[in-house]
Amino acid sequence: MRIDLNSDLGEGCEFDAELMPLVTSANISCGAHAGDPSAMTAALRLAKEHFVQVGAHPGFPDRENFGRSELPCNDEQIWQDCVYQIGALSGLALGVGVPVRFVKPHGALYNLACRDSSYARPVVRAAKLFGLGVMGLPGSALQQEAEAEQLPFIAEGFADRRYQPDGSLVPRTWSNAFVNDPKDAAAQVEWLIRKQRVKTICVHGDNPHALKFVRHLRECLKEWTVEIRAFELADV
Repeated sequence: MRIDLNSDLGEGCEFDAELMPLVTSANISCGAHAGDPSAMTAALRLAKEHFVQVGAHPGFPDRENFGRSELPCNDEQIWQDCVYQIGALSGLALGVGVPVRFVKPHGALYNLACRDSSYARPVVRAAKLFGLGVMGLPGSALQQEAEAEQLPFIAEGFADRRYQPDGSLVPRTWSNAFVNDPKDAAAQVEWLIRKQRVKTICVHGDNPHALKFVRHLRECLKEWTVEIRAFELADV
């Protein structure tokens, strides 16, 4: 068994340089919800240096709320925003010499796309335009739309977020939204791998405990004889 470890990077947070060698995939901000061309380029160069797989991480252009507030948008607006952002990252990645492999929406766009096909569909259309895979929650609208377009779908689990019974994430505004103990995170990750069959595990790059979480997870995965390795789009 093998598992990919991913983190949302290039957002201007403090742990990028330390996290990059510990993960196998990096979801790099496209400059709308956070980050800028300089931060994006720095993250791409770190990914290249450490042989980390790269994905585009587009979000709502709402820097004030870090892209975590749900915004009402129509299909065309979402598609335009995603194409614009993925295109920007892809251009910088071309300059650095790093291929972009997949798309993972950020924050509120991720949550909406996972539960609502009207948000999932334009995200998937944008990914298809660039020939990229799509990352999201297993069993979500995002998975359904990606599979309908015959795009590779990467089922993702979260180490540092709590889940609701329907498989969605507990809203960040709720008191029980976060996993704060690395041991609890490891127990949840084992459940996600064994029972939910996820292919990748995320620890958020802006989590103040991100380094502690990822290091502990790496130790646990080795104890469980789970290989830490970037996913192959052909195998998902």
